[in-house]
Amino acid sequence: MSKHRMVSILASSALTAAAVAMAGAGLTASAATAGQPIAIQTGPNGNFQDNFNPYSSTADPGTDGLIYETLFYFDNISGKTFDVLGNSFKFSHGNKVVTVNLHPNVKWSDGTPFTAQDVVFSFDQLKKYPAADANGVWTQLQSVKAVGKNQVVFTFKAPNGPFAEQYVLGGTYIVPQHIWKSLGDPTKVSVTKPVGTGPYELSSFSPQLYKLTANPSYYRGVSKVPEVDFPAYSSNASADLALAKGDLQWTGIDIPNIQQTFVKADPAHNHYWFPPSNVVQLYTNLKDPLLSQKAVREAMSLAIDRNKLSAEGETGYELPAVPTSLVMPNNKAWLDPKLPKQYNSFSYNSTAAEKILTQAGFKKDSKGIMAKGGKELSFTLDVVAGWSDWDEDALLIKQELSQIGIGVNVNQMQFGAYYNAIAPAKPAKPNYQLAISWTNTGPTPYTLYYNMLDPNGNFNVPQFNDPSVTGWLNDFARTANPARQRMDIFKIQSYFAQNLPAIPLLFGATWYEYNDANYTGWPTQKNPWINPAPYTYQAAAIVLEHLKPVK
Repeated sequence: MSKHRMVSILASSALTAAAVAMAGAGLTASAATAGQPIAIQTGPNGNFQDNFNPYSSTADPGTDGLIYETLFYFDNISGKTFDVLGNSFKFSHGNKVVTVNLHPNVKWSDGTPFTAQDVVFSFDQLKKYPAADANGVWTQLQSVKAVGKNQVVFTFKAPNGPFAEQYVLGGTYIVPQHIWKSLGDPTKVSVTKPVGTGPYELSSFSPQLYKLTANPSYYRGVSKVPEVDFPAYSSNASADLALAKGDLQWTGIDIPNIQQTFVKADPAHNHYWFPPSNVVQLYTNLKDPLLSQKAVREAMSLAIDRNKLSAEGETGYELPAVPTSLVMPNNKAWLDPKLPKQYNSFSYNSTAAEKILTQAGFKKDSKGIMAKGGKELSFTLDVVAGWSDWDEDALLIKQELSQIGIGVNVNQMQFGAYYNAIAPAKPAKPNYQLAISWTNTGPTPYTLYYNMLDPNGNFNVPQFNDPSVTGWLNDFARTANPARQRMDIFKIQSYFAQNLPAIPLLFGATWYEYNDANYTGWPTQKNPWINPAPYTYQAAAIVLEHLKPVK
């Protein structure tokens, strides 16, 4: 499955011009050496809609990164920082001001020069049309101003280095003012002829296949990969078959028995690497009067056999998560050494789970469903149709919860409808009961916790809001003291383990399969230089920039 239009995430706070210069390493302004097209599959999302709008949560893959770009990219696998439209940035005035120097001589794909005014306009759009501000940047920003053609100054209401890096510098895609200024509300625009600064341009579109070709005037040098194709698939199974046949060269999907079904077909060139990058959650809508009860969530968690999910739903690729919702081993350094042992791993005990519900006043009715006050513990669980591992996980969860008297109706949805149900554009609220989904992560646990638990977080699927947790998050963001930051994370992880605002299931894998017969330079387990998933779009663009044809 492809999970995500995830916002890619931050690395370290102390950055220098040398550190952010890595994206351009090895690239020249010379024309690309002729190479073969690369066919990419980011997930079985069905037929494509003709829409390349970076303000849309359901824009076609490649819109972000390949066509439109951010200022920087902060990688959550390697911890490295890559410059994109920006060449360097510097914090000042107690970390309330960030000054960005832009890459010179950038042009939009229609030949119009790119300037600092395009950056200011892009951020002003988010302020003018709050529904477009999916990351809530204007909850933190005070102003954005251009200084000449190649410098932008961001002033924040309060210091917040992690937010500034991830969402302002690394999570906001820049659009051309000369085109978008006349389009009105950017969330209501259907973009069929995108004009971006990125390394690729749209060359053809159909609902079953669209193609991007290398931007001949790209400011970092023309890509050695002349064409990128995006064929449509409706299920993992069909994409798996295409990958094994060689019709796809780069995918981000779950493939059962991958050694036999993929690697064995071409052992010399078919490869995969699934580094853990997030936590797959069973999200509970906390606005639901039943799911808001801690006893209900505790019972559900205790009744789920995560080892079974790992073995049967994920064919062993994803291991059981932990109660703190930390990504392990990535976040091992942030684990509180004094955390009680029961919070280091989950138990599975359906008898104890049913007892929790009974003690909370629930009794089985004539249908065998636990109920209290005439209200049954019966819920709809949303998943994406065709994401075979999560579909299987959902069925396993249904079976396990039924054993303790909780009814579950598995609702397989098309990705667009699913995403709009759990994370609609603001100010709309999530409209679901249960859902399996990912978490947005970074090199520290702050990113995961902020996104999921802060009222302004960009993936607050459970609709969680607790002033204590918000206060710890704010303190982490505003201090540069590592010891204080660790204490803030210790408090949050303990709260999460005790209260289960969401129910961690598994450590989410970064799905990544590739064929290196035609190109070298791919990220590998031995050389994990960047997030390798084709659905981490700004990273994917950087990967394509670095690939070189096999001689």
